[in-house]
Amino acid sequence: MAFVSSAPSAELVTVSRPMVKALFAASCMLAVVSWYTTFQGMSLYLSGWFSILASLGIQTALVLVAWLIGFSRTRKGLLVAVYAITALVSIAFSYVSLYTWFSARERPASVERRLYDVLTRTSGQAEATLTSAIDEQQKHVLALGEMTGAERSVGHISRAEDSDPYLAGIRAAVAREGQTYSQDYREGSGEGVRYSAFDRYTQLARQSLQRLETARTGLTAFRAQARPLDPTDTQLKSFHQVYDAIPWTDAEQALHGAHFEKPAVPAYADFVDRTVSGQEDLLVAFQELVSAPTPRHILALALAAFIDIIVFLLAWSSGPFFFGGPEQRWLLSAAAIDALDPQIFVRTFLRKLTPCARGMASVDAATLSPGEQQLCLLLSSRKLAVIGDQEGRQLYLLEPGIHELLMEALSHPNFPLRAAAAR
Repeated sequence: MAFVSSAPSAELVTVSRPMVKALFAASCMLAVVSWYTTFQGMSLYLSGWFSILASLGIQTALVLVAWLIGFSRTRKGLLVAVYAITALVSIAFSYVSLYTWFSARERPASVERRLYDVLTRTSGQAEATLTSAIDEQQKHVLALGEMTGAERSVGHISRAEDSDPYLAGIRAAVAREGQTYSQDYREGSGEGVRYSAFDRYTQLARQSLQRLETARTGLTAFRAQARPLDPTDTQLKSFHQVYDAIPWTDAEQALHGAHFEKPAVPAYADFVDRTVSGQEDLLVAFQELVSAPTPRHILALALAAFIDIIVFLLAWSSGPFFFGGPEQRWLLSAAAIDALDPQIFVRTFLRKLTPCARGMASVDAATLSPGEQQLCLLLSSRKLAVIGDQEGRQLYLLEPGIHELLMEALSHPNFPLRAAAAR
């Protein structure tokens, strides 16, 4: 004689109702938290009333479907699919809400620090380029000063060749300028046309050198005054004031026309530390999650999923205990057939139980009322009871878990049972 173990019956005996009520209350409280985060995420994209109604509908569906999965014995696949789709919507908007809440406190500082690092690196590259150009321009100014003096004392300086491309270009320019004058201005020593040209180019070289030094001084001051936690627009504005004043043409001429890449100026769109609308918050949250997820994104997504998963597990596990398992509902139906209070029905049924030869609880089929007969037939079909014969009598042998459930049903007598016992 074999029984199928009734795990729900044993669990219903061992789990106290206060504990079940506490789990049920915990699921409701977490459901409220999940509703609030879902509502906050939806309110970034939808109007207030739409967000309230939609989030209430989603969260109510999550809790009720979780309870139905615990109760139902059929179509569980469909219920699980409905829960999964609804949970994805809830998790998505909860993630946006939590990420926006986190980013409002942390994202501006991280973006500002990252922009500070980029600007420091960019200004350092520009300063290095200017330093090289200044070194070369200082040589040019010194050489032009010597050439100007030599042109006044010796002459014929513009005819000589120079290995420095910058100085060679000035010699050629002075020679062409001297050829445009008449023969009255003969080449030689003294303060002539060519001397004036060399002196003019020397002054221009000094001015170029001064512009380069001023630009480098501005970059040095910017790097000294920049702060990692300054707003991004302030940092970029200060950087542009210095960067836009750099004489890149002078630097290129001083470096003999060598090709060099100007350091790229960071775009403001890549370093936005504050959003201006809820829709922008929603787009930023998902774009950064897909493109470059950070621990902040993972934490927000995990917390959003954790809340809905815990709500499902609590509702799914506590719902059947709180509202009664299938065996308890069978007892209620059987009591309704006999038009009795459930505890009075159970008490009457227990009084008919006697031990069989194996020590198991048994009941004579001939003594059963209509409701008790239906209950025993259902227990037999569910393999929770078996039919046996003893001395020509038909008996129902009950599984121990069902016997425990019947005894547990009388542990807290209700008013009808106490009134019946008094009579």
